[in-house]
Amino acid sequence: MTSTGSTPARPLRVIGWSTGTVGRLVIAGIDARPDMELVGLWVSHPDKVGQDAGRLAGLDRDLGVLATNDKSELYDLGADVVIHSAMTDDRVFEGLEDLVDMVENGLNVVSSGPVLLTFPDGLGLDVYTDRIAAAGEESGASLHVNGIDPGWANDVLPLTVTSLSKRIDLVRVSEIADYSTYYQPVVMHDLFGFGRPLDYEAVLWQPGILTTAWGPVVKHIAAGLDLTLDEPLVEHVDRIAAESDFAIASCEIPAGTMAAVRFTVTGTVDGEPRVVLEHVTRTHVDQAPHWPTPAEGGGSYRVEVFGDPNMKVEFTHEGEDGDHNDSGMLTTAMRLVNAAHAVCAHPGGLVVAKDLPMITGRGLVAR
Repeated sequence: MTSTGSTPARPLRVIGWSTGTVGRLVIAGIDARPDMELVGLWVSHPDKVGQDAGRLAGLDRDLGVLATNDKSELYDLGADVVIHSAMTDDRVFEGLEDLVDMVENGLNVVSSGPVLLTFPDGLGLDVYTDRIAAAGEESGASLHVNGIDPGWANDVLPLTVTSLSKRIDLVRVSEIADYSTYYQPVVMHDLFGFGRPLDYEAVLWQPGILTTAWGPVVKHIAAGLDLTLDEPLVEHVDRIAAESDFAIASCEIPAGTMAAVRFTVTGTVDGEPRVVLEHVTRTHVDQAPHWPTPAEGGGSYRVEVFGDPNMKVEFTHEGEDGDHNDSGMLTTAMRLVNAAHAVCAHPGGLVVAKDLPMITGRGLVAR
């Protein structure tokens, strides 16, 4: 295990897991940190096997690490941690099994999903969490799932803001964003149902799915505030249709099909709302002007704490190209990379964001 204090005597030995949108950024992020060394890389596509990690990450140079799809080969490397960013939104239980297998093989893991594991209490995942706990007790290996949302923007940031409170009546965390340049066709077209008829039963709008996907955010905040929430959480969804045909990065959106959505997952105590997770997702900046809008640019995360005092934090980001969806992928990747040392130092088992120490971008100031 490594220390989160002074720079370790040797770099953290890291395995990258996938080379998709986030995975490529993870590789570049590992390469940017002087206290990390990429020692292995897993890929799912057979055409990528044998290719250099640097080329797969778009770095235009070799890193001397060749991709493989042989898990046992990677497990035998003696690495400290796996940074896992493979797509799990459409293969949740397979993803859970993958992560548990890594921990049972003695590897620390930091992952972007499945997001259920950001705070799995009450989700009926004991068959997995019990195995993670047992493996952690035996080997000291830890597992942490996070990102930007679900993740830092709606667990670490709001809980940090509440440290300034004298009285808290309500915590509301929101993502307010234009997804027109976000390229994830499975997520946008199938899970959300953008470009589908309004009566299409997309996965996310089926009863209980929002509670499964974003309920962990609400329960994580509640746990940080020592609240016992009513069951079940309260879900609400509003969708609007496109007025004309147009296209976004992920799919076509014909007139009359779903073009924007606003949803909330609310945790109540004795019937009184206490924690609210909200998403306002547009595919064009001019849609639904009566819904909340970002303070600037194409997207923001908003934290509102009502009580004494009333507080609001608006967090925005954009990539070097000015696109907030690109930087959303980068912030997710770097949250994983920068958390790796702290996760390795944890005593073992599943670790949630509220229980980690402060994580910084140590070593990343431009030299």
